[in-house]
Amino acid sequence: MTQAGQGEEPQKPDETMQLKVPASFRADETMQLRVSDIPAVPDMSDEEADGKARSSKNRRKAPRLSPFVRVWAAIGPRLAPLLAVLTPYVARVTPYARRLRPLYPRPGRTDWRRWIPSWRQWLGGVLASIGLSSMLLVVAYAATDIPDNLNSYATQQDNVYFWADGTPMARTGWVQRQAMPLKDIPEDVRWAVLAAENASFYSDPGISFKGISRALFRTIGQGDTQGGSTITQQYVKNVYLNQNQTVSRKFTEAMIALKLDNQMSKDDILEGYLNTSWFGRGTYGIQRAAQAYYGKDVSELNASEAAFLASLLKGAGLYDPTLGPANRARAVERWSWTLDRMVDIGKLSKAERAKYTKFPEPLKSNPLYDTGEQSDYLVELASQYAKKAGNISDKDYDLGGYQIYTTFDKNRETQLTDAVTKARKKALKDDPKNAENAHFGASSVASDGRILAVYGGPDHRTQGYNESNATTVPAGSAFQPFVYAAGLEHGVHKTRGGDTETVTGQSLYDGDNLVPVTTPEGPYWDRSGKKAAAKNDGGKSYGQISLHRALELSVNTPFMQLGMDTGLDVVRSTAERSGLLPSSFGAQVPALSTGSVTPSAIRMASGYSTFAAGGKHTEPYSVRLITKNGTKIALETPTANRAFGAEVAEEVNSALADSFRSAHPGDVPASQAQSSRTGSLGQVTGKAGTTQNDTAAWYVGTAKTVSTAVVVYRIDLGKSLEPLPLKGIAGTADDSVPYRIWSGAMSPLG
Repeated sequence: MTQAGQGEEPQKPDETMQLKVPASFRADETMQLRVSDIPAVPDMSDEEADGKARSSKNRRKAPRLSPFVRVWAAIGPRLAPLLAVLTPYVARVTPYARRLRPLYPRPGRTDWRRWIPSWRQWLGGVLASIGLSSMLLVVAYAATDIPDNLNSYATQQDNVYFWADGTPMARTGWVQRQAMPLKDIPEDVRWAVLAAENASFYSDPGISFKGISRALFRTIGQGDTQGGSTITQQYVKNVYLNQNQTVSRKFTEAMIALKLDNQMSKDDILEGYLNTSWFGRGTYGIQRAAQAYYGKDVSELNASEAAFLASLLKGAGLYDPTLGPANRARAVERWSWTLDRMVDIGKLSKAERAKYTKFPEPLKSNPLYDTGEQSDYLVELASQYAKKAGNISDKDYDLGGYQIYTTFDKNRETQLTDAVTKARKKALKDDPKNAENAHFGASSVASDGRILAVYGGPDHRTQGYNESNATTVPAGSAFQPFVYAAGLEHGVHKTRGGDTETVTGQSLYDGDNLVPVTTPEGPYWDRSGKKAAAKNDGGKSYGQISLHRALELSVNTPFMQLGMDTGLDVVRSTAERSGLLPSSFGAQVPALSTGSVTPSAIRMASGYSTFAAGGKHTEPYSVRLITKNGTKIALETPTANRAFGAEVAEEVNSALADSFRSAHPGDVPASQAQSSRTGSLGQVTGKAGTTQNDTAAWYVGTAKTVSTAVVVYRIDLGKSLEPLPLKGIAGTADDSVPYRIWSGAMSPLG
């Protein structure tokens, strides 16, 4: 650049600043920067510039992804292989598709004809619709997953309890269902259902396109979605979806059914369907349906009965014949059609079909009735024992599916319940004020440990307190046989550190009332500073009396002293080995021998059964067998253990037989009255039990190796569990309420 001449005004720079480049460059390759295009920037410090930059950055928001992008991100990876295959074909079709693009208004046409598509356009629209629909179905199939969680009703089952003779007793649970393996369901039963519902089950893809179209048409046109489902679809609806009658639910059902059909075997799907379908009468599954309508297991059904049960799948409310004449007519027609259909598909011979001419009438009501009254007490005992003996957790037990075969004898339970109910009604009539708080506990236990019957209360739904299993009131003089057995088995010690002396039934003890209890060092003083002494019923004194006779007449004082001589620890140990629970024992003081222990009626009956079993005791149990969906569960069954010698048991049993004979001579069986074998284990035995403070009255005895214990007491459950005086509710010695109940429950005694 030359400098301006002297005196010349300097030239103003051009607004365009040019960067000189070699001449070899073309003019359009010159880069120009126009100064006027640069906005003026006011002067600012570096800190202000940095702050402004940060402020601008903070205001900037991340772009939000469109819904399409988010959906594609979810399903794109699944469709990528398919799109890779379709891309070449799409490229080939694209030129032809452009020719089908509609031109409106159509050139070369006039009036309304200008707006009518050509045949090519019509064809293109149809093909495009088919292609789009197919693509949507493919996308829907790929995007549909089989749910991980089943409906709660699909897995929950009930627990069913049976009497000792195998007949149903009660059931618990929200649903009546027992899952059965397909191998345990007869083929006639399976094919009756398939013939009625889905004969092409083993060959179809899991859905019926014709049926779905018909169902959708009925849904849109009439609001009715019935029909159109295969067994696979019905199974999907049962276990994965709800029962809502909507198009969306139907579409989802079809997609899951298609996928499920590819992942599960047909047999597994059929098994699931038969175990989850609703058959009415509160039952789910073919096993419970067979029991509810015919009182038998599914394995015992014939083709005729199965054909009727299959008709219930169309709607139990319409086809249960016990609900009305119209229902019966529909059921008969459907039953006959199903059998004919089985012949048509080759699953029932014509000869076999000819046998089924009479409609198989179902039972009038479901024998799997709900629990209530006494059966709830039985269920409570059985469920507690089943979980413990079968090592079943509460969670698994509550999920159901168990069949619990109990030891409860239905006839004995009825007799015991009737006897207590009769006594309760009489007490309420004669003395309503005191009888209001009266309780009657009772139980019958076999010598091998089986609990045969219990009376737990008037109704478990209003009183959950189980009177047969309560450990609230003392045993009183009914405890004397255990003291007697301990003395006979182990002998006594009259002096400190002296030799053991043998005790027999003829050993004499002081039977006077209030005779002080002694130790080798002298009288036994209680904590109040008084000499411990027993009190006989009615304050009666007997002088020197044999132990056999003392037990026969229920004299208290000899047994309090016998307990001290034998050792209270030995007495307690003998009673525990005989069946009484350690938790029912209190302080180890002389009153222990007069029955301060508080056993339940079940445990007292179990203890007396040890005498009838020759000195061997078996823990009482209420469940003999547990199965789950037909599979046997390992069960810890108690075994007999020696509590004391057989000769000891014979002597105690003999004294108890004499006790029964003395107190109730008119009730002694003729065979026993004429028998010279006093003390025979087959004789009827029994003993009353009273307490010094009149808070409990017992009668415990054995007949035909079954022991029954009955206790009557008063407690105001609304206030406390402290026993109240009986005030005559238990009757008198000559008219004992516990004995009346006992004899009614044990009748006949011979």
